Amino acid sequence: MYNSLTRIQNVFGFFTTVAFVVGAIIAATDFTAPRTPSATIKATNVQVVKGRPHYYSSKKEEYAVIKFSLDADLSSLFTWNTKQLFVYVTADWTTADARTGGANQTNAAVIWDTIITSPSSDHLANIGPATLKKLRKSAAGKPVDPNRGKLSLKNQRPKYQITHPTGKVANTDDVTLRVHYNVQPWVGMLTWNQDFDFALWKKMARGVSKAFQLPAVKAKSGK
Repeated sequence: MYNSLTRIQNVFGFFTTVAFVVGAIIAATDFTAPRTPSATIKATNVQVVKGRPHYYSSKKEEYAVIKFSLDADLSSLFTWNTKQLFVYVTADWTTADARTGGANQTNAAVIWDTIITSPSSDHLANIGPATLKKLRKSAAGKPVDPNRGKLSLKNQRPKYQITHPTGKVANTDDVTLRVHYNVQPWVGMLTWNQDFDFALWKKMARGVSKAFQLPAVKAKSGK
């Protein structure tokens, strides 16, 4: 009645269904773990320079360099199903857009980012074999370190400069720095910052700096 191929297909279909159900249960367990992220960020030094922001830039333009201090507690985002956490900081501001009749256009530029891995995925980080061996040994059979996900940066230099298609950023008002995160699980969907509370998951507490102004272009010192 059933040939070998049909039997193989039935077995494969059964195990595929089991794997899908187990994966769905694992992903659903994330909703049972409270999330209470918080962050405090402020700009510490802001400069606007005219030059080539990148080595491949074809022309000179204004770009902003923003140093900042950050204290963040994202440890509640780590569970046994967390693979890694992507954290980044953006500078947000609005400008009038002539194409829309002068209506405000929201601008957002990433100035800094980092990846925080969980103990079970430390091997994905760019580390040496000796350090990796120590990390695996220290993480074996232990829960996630409560300090993992905590950041304390003072006067941090940005990884990226701020530019604009117009080539002008000097004297821009109401610029704010905002902390973002992206949770990447082993099984399940990616999740980003929340703008509202959802069950046990709370939105980011604070996480936005006070508004500040980008200064005028820094004048070159004369000789």
